[in-house]
Amino acid sequence: MRTSVTHAPGLAQAGVAEIQRSRLLTAAVRVCDERGYANTSVADIVSRSHVSRRTFYEMFSSREECFLEVLEQALAQIEAELARADLGALSWRERMRAGLYTILSFFDREPVLARVCVVHALGGGPEVLARRREIVARLVRAVDRGRPSGRRRDGAGELRAEGVVGAVFAIVYARLSQREHAPLAELLGELTGMIVLPYLGAAAAARERQRPAPKATPRGASANGARAAREPAAADPLETVPMRVTYRTAKVLDGLLELPGASNRQIGERAGISDPGQISKLLRRLARIGLIDNGGGGHQQGEPNAWRLTARGEQVAHSIRRHALAGDRQVM
Repeated sequence: MRTSVTHAPGLAQAGVAEIQRSRLLTAAVRVCDERGYANTSVADIVSRSHVSRRTFYEMFSSREECFLEVLEQALAQIEAELARADLGALSWRERMRAGLYTILSFFDREPVLARVCVVHALGGGPEVLARRREIVARLVRAVDRGRPSGRRRDGAGELRAEGVVGAVFAIVYARLSQREHAPLAELLGELTGMIVLPYLGAAAAARERQRPAPKATPRGASANGARAAREPAAADPLETVPMRVTYRTAKVLDGLLELPGASNRQIGERAGISDPGQISKLLRRLARIGLIDNGGGGHQQGEPNAWRLTARGEQVAHSIRRHALAGDRQVM
């Protein structure tokens, strides 16, 4: 049963909270990539996100918890792509290759997020470092499955898998640290060869190095891999809004999707704002930042305002609805 109350079509309080959380996480990623984890503060995050410090602490107990959420969301996206790749039926060798390709392709599409999770996470606090160790341990266990079953208790074998994962990680780390680099997916053959060499021998490793990378573009990948390795993915329109997106602000924008050409009074009624001065001030501010414009005569001509969303405003309003739906799903 849904526990939230929707006061405007498609918009719930949970959706606004989802917007604020998304803006905080996006800001945390951007600022951390620019300044490094140690030099990123809560003040930096809230300033970049246009979300209040109070709201930050309503959602996260600390900067560390915020970055843990960044790490978890990135991991969830990668796991979803690995699940779509359906690796379970493949041999260990093919599973290593396909899994590695999925991860490298994700990093190529999300270079900023990749740098934060792979490079900057090493400067994180104890909780971030502990989570990173857990992730590395999972990768080590996956690689270690390449050993014949009768040798699984060989302690040296576990160290071998650790070494393989460490070597691959070091190469990816070095490329991401450079920022300007060729697509990581181009390393697929060499890295897969490194993984299989201790388990299947030099001939198998050589064959992997000679195999071309898959021609099909992975789901959601950029058509231009070189560009994707240098630039972040297309930003959510909400990231560019230079003001806090409060519940009432979101309701105004959402309402104008349903009622273009609405007057101040009509918008105020839909947004639950009864004070004419308050709704007028909010509308003027939204107009100043280019989200709405006034097609009516206005008070100077004695005619009512007729507010409409600009093209940019429509993008932002639709983004608000997407976040609202995500928030509703979380409380169902």
